[in-house]
Amino acid sequence: MTAPQGGANPGFARGRRLRSTPALRRLTAQTRVAPADLVLPVFVKEGISEPVPIGSMPGVVQHTPDSLRKAAHEAAEAGIGGLVLFGIPSEKDAVGSQADAADGIVNVALQRLRDDLGDELVLIADLCLCEYTDHGHCGVVTPAGVVDNDPTLDRYAAVAIAQAQAGAHVIAPSGMMDGQVAAIRRALDSRAFSETPILAYAAKYASGFYGPFREAAEGAPQFGDRSTYQMDPPNADEALREVRQDLAEGADAVMVKPALPYLDVVARVADAVDVPVSAYQVSGEYAMVEAAAANGWIDRERAILETLTAIRRAGAGQVLTYWAVEAARLLRR
Repeated sequence: MTAPQGGANPGFARGRRLRSTPALRRLTAQTRVAPADLVLPVFVKEGISEPVPIGSMPGVVQHTPDSLRKAAHEAAEAGIGGLVLFGIPSEKDAVGSQADAADGIVNVALQRLRDDLGDELVLIADLCLCEYTDHGHCGVVTPAGVVDNDPTLDRYAAVAIAQAQAGAHVIAPSGMMDGQVAAIRRALDSRAFSETPILAYAAKYASGFYGPFREAAEGAPQFGDRSTYQMDPPNADEALREVRQDLAEGADAVMVKPALPYLDVVARVADAVDVPVSAYQVSGEYAMVEAAAANGWIDRERAILETLTAIRRAGAGQVLTYWAVEAARLLRR
């Protein structure tokens, strides 16, 4: 049978018509990524005199306070939406005391960045204890080695107040303790921070893609793993339940983590809620692309933009990515 010709059959659809030039493709693009959609995760370490490269994450470093300030200015100039801060203290203990210390590394960094930049960038404070505890778990641990949920909530409340006092625009609890959003909301409201929003890591999975992050943040568990409090990868309906619970407790926005292996979850969450939905393109996702590109197996810049577009296409309004500044510059070419 002879294929119909476009001229003989005006109704014959030709998708190629709208793909013929870069300008047409831009004009008809359904999903767009803008610099303002991107958030840069940054690591700041106490007691170092110069930035320390992270071996498993080429191009990413543990910052000194001064190099972090420089990186923040570059991020603002690139037009990205914000930064999310992770800290590595010089001293760790069983309850993560440095997380809420006024002179703790992240709280000092927040103060300096807020003084430098004011409201030019959104400063998001990741709230967890794993980088601050000597055992590497996300909360207070019982003598039997189990993370104790409710005493951990008291610690989270104290850390949230300290981060808000230091200048964080947004508090982002990532520990996946039951009731963490409610405890943080009560604490913030009790200290005149009722206007400080909470971005909840609502659907954070116990993923195999976090390995490079644990090198960067120096927060790997010293025993066991986090499977009892982070979500089990096969479960998607549970993610919606966790999201609904966090919203009921007072979350202003929610996050899915990781991003690419959980695009279905990103899409389901985005369809189910009417608050901002973020997705975290985690360290393992970053490392895979960088490793493949270093071996000449993929086009690095195309892969970066394609992955970000996929996450946005799934429904994420904001993407946390280690490529935030570079991607912002690529998008402006």
